[in-house]
Amino acid sequence: MKVKFVDFWDGTNFIKDVTLRILRAHFEEVEEGDDPDFVFYSVFGYEHLKYDCVRIFITGENLQPDFNICDYGIGFSYMIYEDRYQRVPLYLFYEEDMEKALQKHLLSEEQLQQKTKFCNFVYSNGKAAKERDRMFELLSSYKQVDSGGKYRNNVGGPVEDKYEFQKEYRFSIAFENSSTNGYTTEKLLQAFAAGTIPIYWGDPRVGEIFNEKAFINCHAYSSFDEIAERICEIDHDPELFRQYIKEPIFRSGTEEYQNLNAYEKFLIHIVSQAPEEAMRRNNGGTGRKYQYEQLEMRKNYRKKKKSVIARIKKKIWK
Repeated sequence: MKVKFVDFWDGTNFIKDVTLRILRAHFEEVEEGDDPDFVFYSVFGYEHLKYDCVRIFITGENLQPDFNICDYGIGFSYMIYEDRYQRVPLYLFYEEDMEKALQKHLLSEEQLQQKTKFCNFVYSNGKAAKERDRMFELLSSYKQVDSGGKYRNNVGGPVEDKYEFQKEYRFSIAFENSSTNGYTTEKLLQAFAAGTIPIYWGDPRVGEIFNEKAFINCHAYSSFDEIAERICEIDHDPELFRQYIKEPIFRSGTEEYQNLNAYEKFLIHIVSQAPEEAMRRNNGGTGRKYQYEQLEMRKNYRKKKKSVIARIKKKIWK
């Protein structure tokens, strides 16, 4: 079996590593090569369009798979599409953070006493959801909120180790870049892993999977002012803070979203077929025409990339 990974964002070798580990646990010969049977791709480029093989889409962004281009999709959305789609939220690939987060409610009294700081905020992207700016400013009017990322940094520069930075705090602002049902990334999990109370905004259905007694689900409140009042209440009440920390992070009956078993099952289902049998997209007629047009459009796009991107950014972030 030959595979290839293309169009992923920087720093996502962990997805590749997990995928290869799973494949090699089931198959003796799994090689990476330029003539793949299966190509895994994401949203940061168009190289995948050059490979006329089985295409498997994996997203870490709030985007849906285009099933005219991919044969299989792995994403955040709650949807069913034949045998072609599996919901695997990005946080599941953060296995080390998951291990720590699952032990969060077992923190000792001594560890809790070491959480002497109020709230942290770690972001590099300042042009995403304005909601997290609002929460940062609202809580900063109450107490110092320490920003350890590149954006709005107030601790002398970006921190090198997010976990080590966050674990000194009682609260973490854990806001996604945008809000859509199912879109839950690593932000919530990492705040749990550090033993903090996450202040979460992003996935309106997050409470179906995660235990709302363990975090502040902004979607369960009528306003940000009401959220801030609740945070202040917890901050002033050590016993109430302890109650949040001592709660497990997941609701009961959500085992599917606590490990990568569903991803493994889906992956093995795909690659256990011969490549020609695993193909699902329409690869002839209008389907092939559509794929060819996408490839040509991307070629032309790359020629004009700088000017096009400048116009897009100006329109989106104005």
